[in-house]
Amino acid sequence: MTQVTVTYLQQLNPAEVISSSKSLPEDARIELAQEITPEFSRFLYQSVGSELNWADRLDSTREQWEEVLRRPGSETWVLYQQGAPKGYVELVTEVVEAGSEVEIFYFGLFPEATGRGLGGVLLSEALRQAWTLGSRWTQLPAVSRVWLHTCSLDGPAALPNYQARGLKIYRTEVEETDVKDASTGLWPAAAR
Repeated sequence: MTQVTVTYLQQLNPAEVISSSKSLPEDARIELAQEITPEFSRFLYQSVGSELNWADRLDSTREQWEEVLRRPGSETWVLYQQGAPKGYVELVTEVVEAGSEVEIFYFGLFPEATGRGLGGVLLSEALRQAWTLGSRWTQLPAVSRVWLHTCSLDGPAALPNYQARGLKIYRTEVEETDVKDASTGLWPAAAR
């Protein structure tokens, strides 16, 4: 077991979004994955999370994965550069008394895309899309909060990026976690 610090951050108003000072390179775009499949979602999850110990969804069945993707207010936005995926954000919405709360369920870059300033641009767009989700999902109440959590196992730029985009810490917890190797199954072992 490993001791992990979990940090919860939120925004309560779209005016709190602080956009990245950088812009996307000309050969990059961020696009909503319409009708995303569980297979593509899992590919994104594993490609980003294999080095960050993201293993919590690896035991999910295709049906469980599909259920999350098809919830009203669930969206996946993909960052492409030169035609290839380089990162993504998954938004999941829950309706509460105060309105719709959008969780940035998963967010990250492929390992080869880190350190290029793309994370701030992707997060800025993710926050904009989270706050305007009601314009695309008119059956849901207005968005009242956007939130996420990160932990000490995530990359060193994660928490500073979240705070630089205007997300504010509202809770931290320390927990014991059984850290699994998230790269297991990503690449088959070479035949001997």
